[in-house]
Amino acid sequence: MEMILEQKDAGDWIYRGEGAANLVLAYTGSFPTFVGKVLRIQKAPRNGFKCENGPSALTIHECLLWKDTKDLVSAPTREIAEQLYVRHVMSPLLGSEYVDAGIRVLVSREFLGSVENNVLCQRPAWRVDAAKVNTLCDFALLISDHSVFPRGILNREICISVEIKPKCGFLPLSSFIAEGNAIKRKITRFRMHQSLKLHQGEISEISEYDPLDMFSGSKDRVHKAIKALFVTPQNNFRVFLNGSLIFGGLGGGADSTSCMIGEAFEDALKCVIRADDGLRTTNFVELVAEAVLKSGLLDRLLEVQKLDVFDIEGAIHAYYDIVSQPCMVCRDLGEEKLSDKYTSLHSVPLDESLKIVRDYLIAATAKDLSMMIGFTPREDGDPGSPYSVVLLESTGQSFDYKASFIDLDMKPLKKMKHYYELDQQIVSCYTQMLDTEYQPHKKAASFEDYGTIY
Repeated sequence: MEMILEQKDAGDWIYRGEGAANLVLAYTGSFPTFVGKVLRIQKAPRNGFKCENGPSALTIHECLLWKDTKDLVSAPTREIAEQLYVRHVMSPLLGSEYVDAGIRVLVSREFLGSVENNVLCQRPAWRVDAAKVNTLCDFALLISDHSVFPRGILNREICISVEIKPKCGFLPLSSFIAEGNAIKRKITRFRMHQSLKLHQGEISEISEYDPLDMFSGSKDRVHKAIKALFVTPQNNFRVFLNGSLIFGGLGGGADSTSCMIGEAFEDALKCVIRADDGLRTTNFVELVAEAVLKSGLLDRLLEVQKLDVFDIEGAIHAYYDIVSQPCMVCRDLGEEKLSDKYTSLHSVPLDESLKIVRDYLIAATAKDLSMMIGFTPREDGDPGSPYSVVLLESTGQSFDYKASFIDLDMKPLKKMKHYYELDQQIVSCYTQMLDTEYQPHKKAASFEDYGTIY
């Protein structure tokens, strides 16, 4: 029987977090269908929202781009298209065992209105100003809550989960990168973007996190990466205990970890990590590093990220051919700077242009997603479980763990111009900072600076 969530059900759903396009709610009730699930609800920008109608939620050019995925092209709404994108495009690439595309659940307008009122005070002010719940959408996505273990499989009371946004794990080698932007081949996009975010006031200090460490396959470097994320989590690192956030920001970022926050986190780990005061956080970081390496998740992710062979500086030319518009990039370069390598991109068959842009957008999803790893301690004599096991050598504890990818949003074709402009802005800001030999940031503290805690 098809169910619909009504106004009376709104009280069972609590705020878990949000991104640019969706609110995420966790279930606190007892109805079996929803236990261990989260609800992903579409948002609408406050500066005006236009409902998408017609035979497809995709534009004409997006239908061309995704023509080989028939279900996606014929999707009646953008939200359904996004779900099908996860199921038919990202899941086969990343591994279906690590991806939950979710199922659609009908929701009433009254349910959405009540939910919006209930969570309003928990949402970051800038998120509230930017968007509201889209009450015109009549369904939401029901997805596994990766911060908990499903009930009935393991009868254990404790689950601690970490959410990590690893970002782009390689340096681009594309020959289409302009000579003036050669810094991109040496410095990670994440590090350069930190400078721009600081300049624009989005962050108060620059993170020492380096995605190349996270993707290195080296235990020491992965350990270093996770420590850096702990010190400056921003919106890239969160920890949940039994589904409740105990570290990191809710709907936005948490700039840096104060001693008070660090102490509270150390204390919260008492029920998970068997270690003396001052050592539990260090052991937790070690546990996460072990699971990241053992899961092999980042190897899969890097393969998908590397579908971006041409870099945005190459892919943007293919984009203009797809939308049948004069290339603004070539125009701005002018005759003197216009290289044969750029003009050659405008001579390739349409199918090749489509592949270049399609691969770029898939890689963009992979560079922006999050991974979640959940842990539950094993006790001596525990029966076998369907999950993988990781050993925390420093405490002698074993943990069942499960790993997943989340936030696999389909990137709109029209954002290609934005991606190009942002890329140029990021490089320009970083190179200007280097040229002036001005270091405008307060360097983030190191993990070891927490002295008395660790």
